[in-house]
Amino acid sequence: MLNWKKKTSIFIGRFQPFHEGHKTVFLKTLKNSGQVAILVMDSHGVGIKNPLKFNIVKRIINHRLKKYRKKYIIIKIPTVKEVVYGRKVGFKIKKLTNKKTEHISATQIRKNAKKIYGKKYIKSLSRINILDLIKLEE
Repeated sequence: MLNWKKKTSIFIGRFQPFHEGHKTVFLKTLKNSGQVAILVMDSHGVGIKNPLKFNIVKRIINHRLKKYRKKYIIIKIPTVKEVVYGRKVGFKIKKLTNKKTEHISATQIRKNAKKIYGKKYIKSLSRINILDLIKLEE
């Protein structure tokens, strides 16, 4: 269970699907703050880049991060247009990158899934080993 009084990292995304690059960013920020609020945009149906419903995205994240279950919370948010803040309020905004995973693309993962599974690719994204689709990209 998260400590609601402890400073927490926020990780925002669509996670369509949650892949190794996302996991790497999660692990980096977890190491930095000790707990993470994962804000998942409920963007299903907003264009073709969002085939997965929130409950499926949440299930995939929980499966891939089961080892860290008490260190994060998943919060459903609306599709984000922009992130704004006022004056300096005591938190940082960071871009985390990793040379090993920055080439991973959820768009390419969805394309690979569609190529392999055809019209049923959306269901397959929640069941298949996403790492197998990433390997096809390399």
